[in-house]
Amino acid sequence: MKYKNEISRTQTEQPNLSVVVPFFNEIENVERVWNVLYDVLEKMGKSYEVIFVDDGSSDGTRDVMRRLAQQHKPLKAILFRANFGQSAAMAAGFRATRGVNVIAMDGDLQNDPADIPRILSKLEEGYDVVSGWRKNRKDKLFVRKVPSKIANRIICSVTNVKLHDTGCSLKAFRGDLLRSISLYGELHRFIPALLRMQGANITEMPVNHHAREYGKSKYNLTRTFRVIMDLTTIRLLMKHLHNPLRFFSAFASFFFCSGVIVFVHFMYHFLMQHFNAARLNIQITLILLLWATAFQFMCYGLVGKLVANTGSRKKFDY
Repeated sequence: MKYKNEISRTQTEQPNLSVVVPFFNEIENVERVWNVLYDVLEKMGKSYEVIFVDDGSSDGTRDVMRRLAQQHKPLKAILFRANFGQSAAMAAGFRATRGVNVIAMDGDLQNDPADIPRILSKLEEGYDVVSGWRKNRKDKLFVRKVPSKIANRIICSVTNVKLHDTGCSLKAFRGDLLRSISLYGELHRFIPALLRMQGANITEMPVNHHAREYGKSKYNLTRTFRVIMDLTTIRLLMKHLHNPLRFFSAFASFFFCSGVIVFVHFMYHFLMQHFNAARLNIQITLILLLWATAFQFMCYGLVGKLVANTGSRKKFDY
């Protein structure tokens, strides 16, 4: 991933709170978000940093962001050269954080920065993740609300993370735990599930939600296929991360047994002298193909097991 962090600051003291906000073509909202955030964070009386990430905007968002970062010491701007997607933007922001706790939110002001003190207080009760729940969501019913409810049901059933609103960007995290995961594709939607794999204690709480005043929504149905693929990835990771050999062995067993069935059928006709050269050639080819596929899946499982074990050893190698 190539991106350019055009504004950098060196700080020695670890802040109590980091706030990460990704933007894409939100020129009307950037300064408004900063002004509201600044008022809320200053009243909290805790050390903080704010990280704005521009995901390759073309409307002047990055210019406003650069100016604000130069004017305000707590603000850092990360400017992408191109549009890499929200997961990449959030990943870059998370990597740049130094805070004990991290807040993530959208840059369209549909999330309410005034909820940050409440969600942070909930986190300090002993949770690792607090996810926002847009209980009274201010969006169109059939375009956003209904698809969102369907997606929530599917995601929760697959990941076994019980949340009412998996799509709410306003979330609070333990910083060290959050910085231990990797994001790509559309995995920003599944951060609680990724953290659950790390043993995170997750809860949710109702938060305010406002109608968008400026700019256009970046969400549409074209993302559905990518979300489904990433959801499949998450499911496989959650179920087979520590023992991929079991997953691949199931496929290997299926192809091997299929090859045995075809082999028995072949031997029966061969011994009974029911010769048909074309059919026998096809059966021999099919047997070899099925057994080769079984062997290949078993090799995949062994390699996956080796990678998993190597990753576990590195994780605990201090």
